[in-house]
Amino acid sequence: HPDTLGSRNNLASAYRSAGDLGRTLPLYEQTLTDRERVLGPAHPDTLGSRNNLARAYRSAGDLGRTLPLYEQPLTDRERVLGPDHPNTLTSRNNLAHAYWQQERREEALSEFTTAAEAAEALFGQSHEVTRALIGNRDEARRRLSQPD
Repeated sequence: HPDTLGSRNNLASAYRSAGDLGRTLPLYEQTLTDRERVLGPAHPDTLGSRNNLARAYRSAGDLGRTLPLYEQPLTDRERVLGPDHPNTLTSRNNLAHAYWQQERREEALSEFTTAAEAAEALFGQSHEVTRALIGNRDEARRRLSQPD
């Protein structure tokens, strides 16, 4: 049942917050599998599950599994929700962080910039989401401009 899947997802999130990735990963993996089967691959909850699993893999340092799980939800969220939807912006920001972690700095900056510009157009410059995304973009720019 979708509510049961939501509860499992919430339990996995609680484990992730507590730093228990050993319990987090299997719960997120099973939730994603079940949501794909029950709700379909493009359902917003399925896309959220894919994003959550990617964050958990990123926390575990498994970037090989992280990037595809961030790239697919971004593509799907752009198609299903639109490029300026808050969840799409979250996916773009998460992918940018994963790119940064993988030393793909220019790609990260591009994603941070796109997310910041979309948030500014959607929410205005003073909104907390916009400020956070602008902060990520500006920090990436600052770090890229520093000599090694």
